[in-house]
Amino acid sequence: MNIHEFQAKYILKKYGIPLTEYAVISNIEELSEALDKLKLNEAVLKIQVHAGGRGKAGGVKIGKNRKEIEKAANTLLGMKLVNHQTGPEGVVAHQVLISPIVEIKKEYYLGAIIDRKKAQAILIASPEGGMDIEEVAEKFPERIMRVPIGLGGDLKPFQQLKIAEFMGWKGDVAKQGMQLAKNMAKAFMEMDASLLEINPLALTTTDELLALDAKLSIDENALYRQPEIASYYDSTQIPANEAAAKEYDLAYVALEGEIGCMVNGAGLAMATMDLIHHYGGTPANFLDVGGGATQEKVAKGFKIILADPKVKVILVNIFGGIMNCATLAGGMISAANELKVSVPFIIRMEGTNVEKGKKMLQDSKINFVIADSLAEAAEKAVSVVKK
Repeated sequence: MNIHEFQAKYILKKYGIPLTEYAVISNIEELSEALDKLKLNEAVLKIQVHAGGRGKAGGVKIGKNRKEIEKAANTLLGMKLVNHQTGPEGVVAHQVLISPIVEIKKEYYLGAIIDRKKAQAILIASPEGGMDIEEVAEKFPERIMRVPIGLGGDLKPFQQLKIAEFMGWKGDVAKQGMQLAKNMAKAFMEMDASLLEINPLALTTTDELLALDAKLSIDENALYRQPEIASYYDSTQIPANEAAAKEYDLAYVALEGEIGCMVNGAGLAMATMDLIHHYGGTPANFLDVGGGATQEKVAKGFKIILADPKVKVILVNIFGGIMNCATLAGGMISAANELKVSVPFIIRMEGTNVEKGKKMLQDSKINFVIADSLAEAAEKAVSVVKK
C-alpha cells in the first residue's frame, strides 16, 4: 500500500530522519494559516499523489511571495497527474504540501527495497540524486551502491563507513549520513516496507543533510501489524473499481481488454487469462473472489466488472471447494437481475453443489452459457467478442 509524502515524512521523523518543517492543505482557505504557522513568505508547494514524476509533470512549484504561493496552490489543488506511473486515467491531488525553500549544495539518493533474487532487504545509495535517478541507474550503474540490511534493521559500522565513502561524505556530514542511513534501514524493516525512498537527500549550504522528499510503500500482507499506516489508506488514489473491490476484500485489477473475468484463486485466475490470450482475446480485469465468497460478495464482484464499459462478455471460472457453486449461481442471478445485464455470461463451474448451481442458472432464464471445460469457456468468450 502506498502512502502520501507527508505521511511518510511523519513516520521518518519518528526515526530521527532530518526533515524541513511542512504543512498540508486541502483547500485554499487553509493556506494563510499554514504559512503563518511555518512563518513563510516563500515556499515550495508539492501535490500529494501516489505517484512519482511530480516535478516533471508540473506538480511542484515555488512561490517567492504570498501572492505567488496562493496562485500555485490554486493551480495544484485538484490537479490531475497523468504519467507512465498513473496510467491514462491519472490521479487527482486533493492535498498540497508546503515547505520552506532550501539552499542546496548537492543532491543524493537513498532508498531501501526488497531484493527478490537475494531474498533480503537492501539499502541503495547514490551520490547522484534528483529527478533523473532512473537514468543514472540505467546509464551509470557504477554510481549505485547496494548494501544488505540485517533482519533486525541494522547496518554494521563498516557498512555505514562504506556508504559514507561512496557518497563522498566527510567529517560532520559523514557522521550525519551514517546515522541517517542507519535510521533509514531500521525504519524500513520495522515498518514492513516494500519501498522506502528519499530523493533528493539534500546537502544544504550549511552542511546539513535533509530529506526533502520521501516515498514509502508497505507490504499489504503486514498491515495488520501496522494499524497507523493502514489508517492512511486513500481510496481517491486508486481507480474507483479497485477502491470498491477493496471494500469487499476482492482482489481486483483493471486491465485493457473486453472479457470480464471472475475466478476464485489467483493461480486459476492467471490460467484463465492465459487461455483467453491463447484463443485471441484480452481480459478486462483480474478478479479473485477468494475461496469463501458469500453471495453478496459475488454479486458485488459482478457489479464492479460490469461498471467497465469495455466489457462485452463475462467469463466465470469457479472451482467449488470451499466456494459453493450454488452460492455463486445465486450471486450471478442477483447481480444480473439488479443490473439488467445485457452482456452474456460464459460459466465454467466444478465442485461443491455444481449440479444445483447449474440448474439455478438454467432456470433463471438469463443469458448464461454453461461450458464444460475452461478451454471451452475461454474459446466461447473470445468468440462472443469477435462477433
